[in-house]
Amino acid sequence: MSRTAVGTIALVVVASAAAAGCSASSGTAASAVDVASVARSSVRDGGTLRWAVDAVPGTLNTFQAAADPQTARVAGAVLPALFTVDGRGRPQRDPDYLESAAVVSRSPQVVVYKLNPKAAWSDGRAITADDFAAQWKALNGTNSAYWSAHNDGYDRVCDVRRGADAHEIKVTFSRPMATWRSLFTPLYPKAVTGTPDAFNDGSRAALPVTAGPFSVQSVNARGGTVTLARDPRWWGEPAKLDRLVFTAVPSARRAAALAAGSVDVAEVSPDALGAVTRDRRLAVHRALDASYTQLTLNGGSGPLADERVRRAVARAIDRKAIAQQVLRPAGLPTAPLGNHLVLASQDGYQDNSSAIGGPDVKTAQALLADAGWQPGKANSARNAAAPGPWHAHPAAPPPGGGKVARTETVEPSALRTDRSGHPLTLQFVLPQHDATLGAVGDRIAHMLAGIGVRSQITKVADSSFFQDQIASGDFDLALYSWPGTAFPATDARPIYAKPEPGADGSLVVQQNYARVGTDLIDRLLDQAGAELNPGKAADLTKRADARIWAAAGSIPLYQRPQLVAQSIRVANVGAFGFQTPRYQNIGFRR
Repeated sequence: MSRTAVGTIALVVVASAAAAGCSASSGTAASAVDVASVARSSVRDGGTLRWAVDAVPGTLNTFQAAADPQTARVAGAVLPALFTVDGRGRPQRDPDYLESAAVVSRSPQVVVYKLNPKAAWSDGRAITADDFAAQWKALNGTNSAYWSAHNDGYDRVCDVRRGADAHEIKVTFSRPMATWRSLFTPLYPKAVTGTPDAFNDGSRAALPVTAGPFSVQSVNARGGTVTLARDPRWWGEPAKLDRLVFTAVPSARRAAALAAGSVDVAEVSPDALGAVTRDRRLAVHRALDASYTQLTLNGGSGPLADERVRRAVARAIDRKAIAQQVLRPAGLPTAPLGNHLVLASQDGYQDNSSAIGGPDVKTAQALLADAGWQPGKANSARNAAAPGPWHAHPAAPPPGGGKVARTETVEPSALRTDRSGHPLTLQFVLPQHDATLGAVGDRIAHMLAGIGVRSQITKVADSSFFQDQIASGDFDLALYSWPGTAFPATDARPIYAKPEPGADGSLVVQQNYARVGTDLIDRLLDQAGAELNPGKAADLTKRADARIWAAAGSIPLYQRPQLVAQSIRVANVGAFGFQTPRYQNIGFRR
């Protein structure tokens, strides 16, 4: 899957595992999954479960730019997933669709898939090589008529054809791809991927052909619901529920919706925990989410174009204190995240933050001095009565409203200045309606004031945060989140790849909004993505992460908390982390 940046929501990378869910405890591994696990025999047949989500999906095609977390959630219930991901972020073959899959040749790389002979689309047609070939051609980037947001490695495939029989597919690669298990998940029918018109428009609001325990019954954008119905043509274990309804409910209203019984399951924020835990009809499940929050430093222009200044900012920040601030109220382990590519709840996690070093004010100050930013005189803008080394000055929004919700300047007691006396000021951009990011941003600004850096905090309307501020590079510092992935070497490459000049002279940054990269990082990620030996691939990924830390374009802070409140009657739902829900097992206890 591709990585989609998220500010107020986290994209759940879903998978299957955990017959027995674990509750949160002091150990990171125990915080990977917390699900109300119940045997199928203890789940009653029938019923409608209402699951609160952020919005009706903008499209049902996960490969389009408008795809969002809700798109992925619907796809997980209605479309084939050859490989799911377990609670520790490891790919697992799904036997409902796939009997086997293996690399049968390394030069060139050839993968042979053997499908479950029962696997068929809801229109009765068997799943065949034609569906695989159509998806490859739609996503490999050779036909610009397809409005695909990313190719996810399909550009490394040079041939897809039928194998020894109708249930076997042979895929040949032009370049080695270690993460080949990420391909063809989800798999769309050729009715969706076979033509640009069907791909671009036909799969936005409907999926008439599916192949999962549920099918899409209706998408009601005005009413804020997506209704999935049990598919009687599904060949696997039948869905326990009659219907699964995803209902758009704003985060601030979810506790009330749960109490009123208008939804059965809802992810909630830490400040809602008090209300939901007092309701004995509800249970709260806690895990580390399959996403993380980072501080991005824009090295494309301004003071942060100097690596020494970026490193000074990194050394001024106490990541442990920030992780404690966010994770302790959620009842989760409070260690900061030490890896850009592999999350703490994933298999193979290693803290590589030593490549840049821990918080050290003196080192940060020395780096600034080396970059030409000298200690200035006492800041006359500071209120002398205010305690501490800083003072915050709120400012009204600009006349006419605009997209800026609020601005605030955090002034240090003594500003760092250049030789001309210009103060070291950083523009810090945050999404307006994320209270957690707002509090974290405020804490970071105060830490930077301790080394003489002024922060001008601007809170921007959520709808324009990425397009108008982050993607355009209109910031120095920004906070937002990325989803984790089971395939970091390839999925994360667009985030950390060195920006290159485009044909028109503009800088092509892909998803590298820090605009900081090196040839070595690119080479290590490319080598990791092509290395078929898992141990060697892991070592290359580790080395790439260390170099990303050293470049100081992004500073991981914490793996996000996932708090899911639900009726105590609900079974096989909870805080999944990386784990894919097994939708056919979800229901209500007998």
